[in-house]
Amino acid sequence: MSTLFISDLHLSGERPQLIEQFIQLTRNEARKAEALYILGDLFEAWLGDDAVLPEIAAVIEALKTLTKNGIPVYVMAGNRDFLMGEGFETMSGVKLIDDPTVIDLYGTPTLLMHGDTLCTDDVIYQQVRTRVRDPAWITAALAMSIEERIATAQKMRAQSQAHTQDSAEEIMDVNADAVTEALRQYGVTRLIHGHTHRPAVHSLAVNDQPATRIVLGDWYRQASLLRCNETGCELVSE
Repeated sequence: MSTLFISDLHLSGERPQLIEQFIQLTRNEARKAEALYILGDLFEAWLGDDAVLPEIAAVIEALKTLTKNGIPVYVMAGNRDFLMGEGFETMSGVKLIDDPTVIDLYGTPTLLMHGDTLCTDDVIYQQVRTRVRDPAWITAALAMSIEERIATAQKMRAQSQAHTQDSAEEIMDVNADAVTEALRQYGVTRLIHGHTHRPAVHSLAVNDQPATRIVLGDWYRQASLLRCNETGCELVSE
């Protein structure tokens, strides 16, 4: 049996084929897994636990079915779905986990992150992230009507796309010093994260010890999946 890791699915009604692909994962391989970890941006946007759009209801039902069958599912909020809360846990059966979180992965302490906080060279993004994670901003957002939340999400998405197009590619990636500091801070030699949409396995050294950074890919172009068991980890694209 394996533990599965995915991130950056960005599920929405605009991509019904990805919703179906995710549902098939929950019905097949994930049903045989020890656990499923979703490290951020499961949804293109989560408007609040009181505003589940009809087109993603099937995703919630698939998660509920998987957890009812005894498979633990752990979900970390990303930069697109950070409004998930206790209501989401109740309706889906998943457990929300903090960013960052350290787990014991078959005897190896492993740091899990969405990955956006590692992109410290992108100063504008970090400023926006700080603003929208402020409790006062979240309270105001959840007080809006659903129509207003949809409009706000669409505006933020357009601004994000424009910022990405105008920024140098290296700025959008993680900062090497931020990665090293995170590994040092949590005393681990393995990090798994998403966000950058650049699937790869990187080797580095931390405090003169070999370390590994595994980057999960997105589901825009490939269904990136990481399988880990007692013998190691394999990063694949379905």
